[in-house]
Amino acid sequence: MTLLFTSVNTIAKSFIGEKRGEQIYYYSIASPISIILSKIIYNFLLCLLLGAAGYGLFIVFFTNPIADVPIFALGAALTCLGFATSLTLLSAIASKANNSNILMAVLSFPIIIGILLLAIKLTKNCIDGLDRSVSIDELLTLFAINLLVVAVSYLLFPYIWRS
Repeated sequence: MTLLFTSVNTIAKSFIGEKRGEQIYYYSIASPISIILSKIIYNFLLCLLLGAAGYGLFIVFFTNPIADVPIFALGAALTCLGFATSLTLLSAIASKANNSNILMAVLSFPIIIGILLLAIKLTKNCIDGLDRSVSIDELLTLFAINLLVVAVSYLLFPYIWRS
C-alpha cells in the first residue's frame, strides 16, 4: 500500500510536472517511442528504489515476516514495473487535460487495483511460506499485465504526444 501511494505521487509528475515549452522541445529532438520508454524505465527504477527503501525501513522497525524473499522480490519488481508503466501512460493522458492532478488520481485507482490485488495475494503467499508453485499464477499474470501495458503505451503514446 505504501508503494502504491508513493508511486502515484512521484510518477504522476513525469508528464504533469513538465511545462509546455519542455514538451515542445522534447517533441522536436526525440521520437515519442523513446520518450515514453525512457520515462517508463526512469519511473520503474524510481519505484524500485522507493520499494527497496520501504522494505528496508520495514525490516528495521519490525521483524521480517517474509518467508520466501526471492519470490517476494520478483513480485515487488513486477509490481513496480506495473505501476510505472500504467501510471506513466496515465500521466501522459492526464497532462493534456485541465485539473490533471485530480484526473490522475481518479483514473489511476481503477487501473491500479488489479495490479495491487495480485501483489497483495503474492505477498500473502510469501508471508505464509507457501510453495513457490502457488505463486506462479500471480507472477505470470503480473508479467502479462506489464507486457500489455507496455505494448499499449508503445502503440498509443505517439497519438497522445501529437495532440
